[in-house]
Amino acid sequence: MTVVALAGGVGGARLAEGLQAALPAGDLVVVVNTADDTERHGLLVCPDHDTVLYTLAGIADPAQGWGIAGETFAVMERLAVLGEETWFRLGDRDMATHIARTARLRAGARLTEVSLEIQRALGVPTRILPMADSPVRTRVLSDDGWLDFQDYFVRLRQAPDVRAVSFDGADTAEPTPEVLLALEAASMVVICPSNPIVSIGPILAVRPLRDALRAARARGVPVAAVSPIVGGKALKGPADRMLASLGHEVSAVGVARLYAGLVDVFVLDAVDADLAGKVASLGMRALVTDTIMGDAAARARVARETLAALDGG
Repeated sequence: MTVVALAGGVGGARLAEGLQAALPAGDLVVVVNTADDTERHGLLVCPDHDTVLYTLAGIADPAQGWGIAGETFAVMERLAVLGEETWFRLGDRDMATHIARTARLRAGARLTEVSLEIQRALGVPTRILPMADSPVRTRVLSDDGWLDFQDYFVRLRQAPDVRAVSFDGADTAEPTPEVLLALEAASMVVICPSNPIVSIGPILAVRPLRDALRAARARGVPVAAVSPIVGGKALKGPADRMLASLGHEVSAVGVARLYAGLVDVFVLDAVDADLAGKVASLGMRALVTDTIMGDAAARARVARETLAALDGG
């Protein structure tokens, strides 16, 4: 059995960890958002990929959910002395990932090839695939104009209201052969509880990838999505505020509407049980459970329940 998960951010990484624990080694493939990627100090930084990578490798900072546990920041401190911008803080061991990645890319390797090499080096059994090898970049429109995503997300701490979102490069990007093969081989697909606008949105904005997902579903491959909104709030990040400022309902139903026509099972938290009927009216089967993934056991439980629902359980 091959399970393909679409993920980005901490929520996506946590469910991916649960899926990795619930499945035999090698049965999980995670397709990650690359539209958050950025260039810092001459290096390519892939935040969503690396959050999933470090989580599945068991080395992520448990409090933040991203970065490496016990990280130090000597390089950032020295860069500040040299007058460099350091608002996007990169840890010393994290920096090694970006140095190795950038060197291999400059030598002519594809992003997917480099990502798989790094995963093997860290002993991760799950294939973590970039959604595309060519650059896609998220930009958000604030009241003061367009911003690169990391300026909005990190430098401005998600303070501006988001009036529109664009995914530059998505219209010409192609999913990699590895992503297409994974979707062709998939037995099930899980859309993780990631921000539906800027984590899952860019993945689905790559038209051939979205078409491949639709084709898999047409073949009978069931698709589930887990809501990142619980009780009208995002557990982490700005998803709730983004939904509101972009005119969407800030609820699990609001997220479900964004996935209508793509999803068979929608997983929502028990506090939102009264919304199950509205979810069902969108053509999805609602699974109501405790979706809070505070520890490894909870992540594996949510993963098992989601997989069981897709398997008809």
